[in-house]
Amino acid sequence: MISYIARRSAIALLTLVAMSLVTFFVMLAPAGDYVDYLHKLCPHIQCPYAVETLEEQEIMREKLGLNKPMLVQYWDWIFPIVTRFDFGMSARGQGVWEPAIGILKEMLPQTLYLVLFTMLITWTLAIPIGIYSAVRQHSVGDYVFTFIGFTGLAVPDFLLALVVMYLLFAYFEMSVGALHSAEYSFEPWSFGKLIDMLQHLLVPAAVLGTAGTAALIRILRNNLLDELTRPYVITAMAKGVSPWKVILKYPLRIAINPLVSSIGFIIPSLISGSVIVSIVMGIPGMGLMFWVALDMSDVYLAGDIILILGFITILGTFVSDLLLMVVDPRIRLT
Repeated sequence: MISYIARRSAIALLTLVAMSLVTFFVMLAPAGDYVDYLHKLCPHIQCPYAVETLEEQEIMREKLGLNKPMLVQYWDWIFPIVTRFDFGMSARGQGVWEPAIGILKEMLPQTLYLVLFTMLITWTLAIPIGIYSAVRQHSVGDYVFTFIGFTGLAVPDFLLALVVMYLLFAYFEMSVGALHSAEYSFEPWSFGKLIDMLQHLLVPAAVLGTAGTAALIRILRNNLLDELTRPYVITAMAKGVSPWKVILKYPLRIAINPLVSSIGFIIPSLISGSVIVSIVMGIPGMGLMFWVALDMSDVYLAGDIILILGFITILGTFVSDLLLMVVDPRIRLT
């Protein structure tokens, strides 16, 4: 067990390094940088930096280190993160610099709340519906859930978000955006604020989790159908054991394995989907801030966001492996 954790930790570290390298160099590949963004922006706002002439732009690049070789820029970015947990400085579009860690602390919890709440809804719906569809194969309910599942897989998240926003506004006069009501935005955490946040999370989580729920229903249904035809299930039922007791105690534990192992790819899919859903629905979070950072050519903040989301993805994969060992005693990790 200890050797397995050590090996996985080493692989995770190498994966993070490779991901950070690829991410940073891809961010630097497009033409233009943050100074070019400021040059276009400053004529329209009161810019605190002089970047009108080419000489002033070069001075600003020298100050920000944007004229250094790519490897040097990468080292200047990654070394403070590893040694001091310092994510550097970033600007939110007005040329005023502030520590990036403050932006990340503000936006990361919003994304985690959305992803975790979406996973809770996904599993809560997928497991009982998958069991029902397998046990009641070819019933009306099975056909209905199958149709809904295929529809959920076929409709893109951003399109579903637009449709839901239109329906809520047109027929219920509800606007989707933010995770708290105005009266709770700056209040300390309380039970009322938690309930308010869950109410605001319900619609974006439903939109974001539709495809994942449909996929998990299909996976569980197909695996459970395969297990229900095994001799040990037929023998147990022939001896008079309650069908539901047999299903929940034996075949379900085996059929649920793919759902547990899917945590590793569900988390990144939810995070990547939350980027688009956050932009479309105007929800503050890492997705919206990532889009702003790309628009500003702020490669350091964008790289910080991808690095953190990549770490969450790798951590989710590691946790899924450990949970799989707990759920299925046949699996032994050495």
